[in-house]
Amino acid sequence: MAKVRIIAIANQKGGVGKTTTAINLAACLAEAGKNVLLIDADPQGNSTSGLGLNKNEIFPTAYELILGECTIKDAIAKTCVDKLRIIPSNINLSGAEIELIGKEQREFILRNALKKVKKDYDFILIDCPPSLNLITINALSSADTVLVPIQCEYFALEGLEQLLHTIGLVKSRLNDKLELEGVVFTMFDSRTNLSLEVVEEVKRSLGHNVYKSVIPRNVRLGEAPSHGLPITMYDSKSKGAESYRMLAEEVIEKEWD
Repeated sequence: MAKVRIIAIANQKGGVGKTTTAINLAACLAEAGKNVLLIDADPQGNSTSGLGLNKNEIFPTAYELILGECTIKDAIAKTCVDKLRIIPSNINLSGAEIELIGKEQREFILRNALKKVKKDYDFILIDCPPSLNLITINALSSADTVLVPIQCEYFALEGLEQLLHTIGLVKSRLNDKLELEGVVFTMFDSRTNLSLEVVEEVKRSLGHNVYKSVIPRNVRLGEAPSHGLPITMYDSKSKGAESYRMLAEEVIEKEWD
């Protein structure tokens, strides 16, 4: 049996399709027959609501898990997708950092919790908050790799450089196995020169760490979360669904690299 892969989906810049990627990559991996756990580590709780759960009523959540008030098995909930489970989140998680001040080994709470369930999954994806805080550090300390969604716009590279610096710091101080999984382009519009220029510039900078799959601007992708469904269930034949299936195939193929 292949070893579980833990992938943090992160970008310190908001509005880049991070949560959309977390939800739909997780759903496509599950659709391909993989056992997947998605950890919603963002206090906005959008991965939670995007998979059909009421983030304001569900309990326990990532908040209780981080504070040691529940076990990781208690925090795992079913979703609308077979083979996909989630550790949900809500606004309470934003207060965890203050409550953990002074706690020993606080950067490794999530890593230690995951040891108890890793054997149950092929992939564990972590939807990180769009900021560098203790929750993000916990995610990066737990992960094998970091997948970075990048919006095809002018300031994309600026955010990427900051994140690569952060990954380097975490690798040197907390998690020496952490690597860049790859960059995936989101909100791509082939009709604009800017999208094409951003893609080429990132490819020049990173080379083989750029996924071939590109996520287009797609109305159906934007609509799906409001229905509590991943794109594969909301509109299975849409360009967005096909693009995320292709990304999932690439991620699975990396298992054997």
